[in-house]
Amino acid sequence: MKLYSSVIGFRTSIGKIWTTVRTFSKTISVNYPIRKKVYIEVYGCQMNHSDSDIAQSLLKEAGYNFVPSDKQSDTILLMTCAIRDSAEAKIWRRIQHLRCYHPKPYVKIGVLGCMAKRLKDKLLMNESAETFGTEGDSQSSNVGRRSRIVAADFVCGPDSYRDLPKLIEDAHSGLKGASVALSLEETYADVTPVRRHFTADKSSELVAAPTAFISVMRGCDNMCTYCIVPFVRGRERSRPLDSILQEAQDLVTEGVREITLLGQNVNSYCDKSNSELSVRLPKSISILAPGFKTVYKPKVGGLRFYDLLDQLSQISPELRIRFTSPHPKDFPTEVLHLISERKNICSNIHLPAQSGSSVVLENMRRGYTRQAYMELVATIREIIPNVSLTSDFIAGFCGETEEDHSQTLELIERVGYSFCYCFPYSMREKTFAYHHLTDDVPAEVKRRRFNELLVLSRNKSLEFNRKQIGTVQLVLAEGPSRRSTSQVFGRNDCNIKVIFDQEVTLPSTTANNKSSRILVKPGDYVAVKIVDATSQTLRGTPLGLSTLEDFCETEWHSVNTTNAI
Repeated sequence: MKLYSSVIGFRTSIGKIWTTVRTFSKTISVNYPIRKKVYIEVYGCQMNHSDSDIAQSLLKEAGYNFVPSDKQSDTILLMTCAIRDSAEAKIWRRIQHLRCYHPKPYVKIGVLGCMAKRLKDKLLMNESAETFGTEGDSQSSNVGRRSRIVAADFVCGPDSYRDLPKLIEDAHSGLKGASVALSLEETYADVTPVRRHFTADKSSELVAAPTAFISVMRGCDNMCTYCIVPFVRGRERSRPLDSILQEAQDLVTEGVREITLLGQNVNSYCDKSNSELSVRLPKSISILAPGFKTVYKPKVGGLRFYDLLDQLSQISPELRIRFTSPHPKDFPTEVLHLISERKNICSNIHLPAQSGSSVVLENMRRGYTRQAYMELVATIREIIPNVSLTSDFIAGFCGETEEDHSQTLELIERVGYSFCYCFPYSMREKTFAYHHLTDDVPAEVKRRRFNELLVLSRNKSLEFNRKQIGTVQLVLAEGPSRRSTSQVFGRNDCNIKVIFDQEVTLPSTTANNKSSRILVKPGDYVAVKIVDATSQTLRGTPLGLSTLEDFCETEWHSVNTTNAI
């Protein structure tokens, strides 16, 4: 009993000391200049990575410096995702870990992005972290930890990154802050994203990568019943086309060889910033794919996704173009024909199905039936014969039966995607499903259905990839392989990772019959013969350097005509 009392007394004393330290740290932060060392962690989709580049640009302009380690920082920013419970739980655990173990007692934690908008009040409250556990800990005991409090010092929503300097300054003055209002206009079109990031060993900043994201629009108007995006990222609004073209041109000048256009519904892009041009354009009404509908009125006027792809693809024949994430409804045949005609627009289309059951699709308010989706797949394959298709699927949505699930499995089997993203359904507050549908599929059934989707989709990916063995693929080298310093990785037109030797032996072109060797650099286009495949990766032998323009005209391409995918 005496020992127990001593332990309790000791822990109480430690608690008082820690309270004093934190109070003192607040005092210093008020009396001394604002601390400028910032560290950022990114969770979730490509849009979050793009948003982190925007946030870094705004903070660097305000005089902040980014450091390679959270332990070196005065402020830690967490760019978050809110699409599923598991994504949010990861952030709660991370905040708790930082509160318990960060070496600087005055460190400030800011939560950015979708979770900041969705859970503003909860994130700023001092709540016990006991239910979340501690990252890397399997024990529930808090002995030796400084704090059991999980709370952010400030939160900043997707449309409020311009407020970050003030939020950080206030936090270091002892004030909690929040800026999460959604905007109908904000696109950050005037912000040049920072695209230099620290190397894997945190020793130095990387030079600009050969690939880059360009955010072309924000928000979503589709209002799918399961989706939280319209509530945390707001309504659709598109950047002016001129600003996108300028950013792409600047990236080409810097040596970027591939851009990925980003948007929650990227192919519903509609720029109405130039009203005079909008009136003159003959393609003034947004055209949907046959058999598809929307919950909103057709968009009239403006430059559309076709115009965006058309003009971007003319900047440089060596600039490869991708886009994500599209909605199946926004693929009129004119867009498909453009993708087929332009060599530098990748023949890889993400076509999120979500389910193979028309009943479930109606409950999801996706705006199409299974039949309409399959007809679109057939149209795409007819216009773009070498296309690779990827998709998203949700397991265990409200009311999903075993028959519905079987139809989804059958759809995956029939389409033969090169890759699928599969997730168990996670109910989100504020959505239509939350208010009007019942999350009635038991957790264990969701897990089983999810695993069945996963196994089948991986088998189909392996089947797709094995068909590429023996073909020659044009690969854009991106950097060194993680597993071997003598190898590099890149992606082919289908957006599949390809690993190959960095050293390329070129055949002799002179009378001395001596071959030459070169080392592949990031940004090089390399012709690679595929020799092996897994469900996610291809391995190949480099044959030589090439260009986008030349690849289809060389003898390498003839190998693929007899080994077509």
